[in-house]
Amino acid sequence: MNKENKLVIRILKRILLLSVVMFLLSVVVFWLARLAPGDPLQSFYGDSLEMMTSEEVAAARTRLGLDQGIGVQYVRWFTNVVHGDFGLSLKYRQPVMNVIKPLIGNTLVLGGIAYIVIFILAVLIAIFCTLHEDQWIDRLICKIGTAAYYVPAFWLGVVLILIFSVNLGWFPSSGAYDVGMADSIGNRMKHMILPLVVMIFSHLWYYAYMIRNKFLDEVRKDYVLLARSKGLSKRKILWKHCLRNVMPTIVSIMAVSVPHVTGGTVTVEAVFNYAGIGNLAVESAKYHDYNLLMIDVLITGFIVFLSSFVAQTVNEEIDPRMKDSEVRVW
Repeated sequence: MNKENKLVIRILKRILLLSVVMFLLSVVVFWLARLAPGDPLQSFYGDSLEMMTSEEVAAARTRLGLDQGIGVQYVRWFTNVVHGDFGLSLKYRQPVMNVIKPLIGNTLVLGGIAYIVIFILAVLIAIFCTLHEDQWIDRLICKIGTAAYYVPAFWLGVVLILIFSVNLGWFPSSGAYDVGMADSIGNRMKHMILPLVVMIFSHLWYYAYMIRNKFLDEVRKDYVLLARSKGLSKRKILWKHCLRNVMPTIVSIMAVSVPHVTGGTVTVEAVFNYAGIGNLAVESAKYHDYNLLMIDVLITGFIVFLSSFVAQTVNEEIDPRMKDSEVRVW
């Protein structure tokens, strides 16, 4: 079988796996959401629900399709999704895609910038610590990083708001942009600084430590000792040889980190009331906005799978031996 056919087969297998994973995810979320305590009619009708008669409430449940069993509701929802209809948001009383489309970009920009900065800094810190292994600067960075990792993100966010928003007034405390400033990149960046600081501070050392340990294992291998004996500097060996060998591990760490960073985005968006799908997911769960919650979770699940797909593909290009390995991620 030629190279092109193998590539097509691998892609088809991953697409099939994606379909199965997304289907199972939708079933689990749909079932759990409807078993959670609370009345979704409260989101749709608000305080006026208390003034409705029992007949009116029953009629409302019928109109919204909430009077049928969970299985019947899921089949109807899935059929509509196949035809491109993701349903109505109970809280916002409009199609869920109209609610979520303006917010997807905000979350992708915030999460994407944080993700890139975290791993660039993590690799640089790991290499720096490896170059200065067991020296005072390495020990200091390890201690500071460990302490920073255990600082709760929500607590750090509140502290930053009190210092830089309330007391100093340097940065806004909430939102993705000021009213009427949606097209201003500068205004958006100003709103993004504090959330980015929290995300980077909360995740950086966790990944820097793992990459550092991998570099330390690598520099103890025979080829490094041989290169050192030939007079090559440790810095040159790290950048020219060790980094390439460690790169598949770094890419794998980046892939599995997506759910971790995504979870951090939800927390940060909630603390700073940042207009994104993470904050929207919390809202939709709180108000039992089933259709909105479903699309939120499915988008997040798709992003996680896609990142793993890309990571596996990149790993295979970096280390062709993975293509023939019996143990595969997908």
